[in-house]
Amino acid sequence: MATKNLSEYNSASVPDASNMIFGIVVAEWNPEITGALLDGCVSTLEKHGALPENIHVKTVPGSFELIYGARQMTLNDGYDAVIVLGSVIRGETPHFDYICQGVTQGIARLNATNNIPVVFGLLTTENMQQAMDRAGGRLGNKGDECAVVAIKMAKF
Repeated sequence: MATKNLSEYNSASVPDASNMIFGIVVAEWNPEITGALLDGCVSTLEKHGALPENIHVKTVPGSFELIYGARQMTLNDGYDAVIVLGSVIRGETPHFDYICQGVTQGIARLNATNNIPVVFGLLTTENMQQAMDRAGGRLGNKGDECAVVAIKMAKF
């Protein structure tokens, strides 16, 4: 369980993002969660100087498709970082485990084989309340955290 607010960070440690271009791939599944993650991500990028026209958002049907979407964005040399945002909530079948493992491995592979950082913003929760807590609720917004990570990795 998260022990800190995902939206808390030292603003002074975040580089200026005014000359950076970001790709964001967001899953349509669980839209109340992924929409909140996207809002947090975009607002944090802009807070640190990213221009709205330099934040490109594409949607994919579900979390497994985040891998393909991120790969397509890494093929475009114009992005300084790509962020994936999704939400998988455990159900009654092992589908949750397969999706979470597949996306984790796919994004890790992209990071190991590409020159553009791909930031992992997939919530993997036991229930809807845990997802809401991490998408702007009592534990902050994972989208904020992903934006900060993307800026720092783009500057790396």
